[in-house]
Amino acid sequence: MKDNVPLKGVRCYRYMSDKMKVSKDMLVHEILEMDRETAPFFFEIGMHCLGCPASRSETLEQACAVHGADADALVDKLNKFLAGK
Repeated sequence: MKDNVPLKGVRCYRYMSDKMKVSKDMLVHEILEMDRETAPFFFEIGMHCLGCPASRSETLEQACAVHGADADALVDKLNKFLAGK
């Protein structure tokens, strides 16, 4: 990999050199793998099933819809948290 940038189309957060950003189309488990310290933000809005099989296939937006949460607000909170690291 050149300049710590993952291959196009491959999500590999280990090699990202700058700040990581969350988007609504990311899978819940991808966000947790990116930074386990994001878990409390999910718990805060009632997503207590972070280890369930659905978290491996649901996007953040889909999970928020199921749990009645605002996906945009969660994305903002997560990105502010990650930017501060």
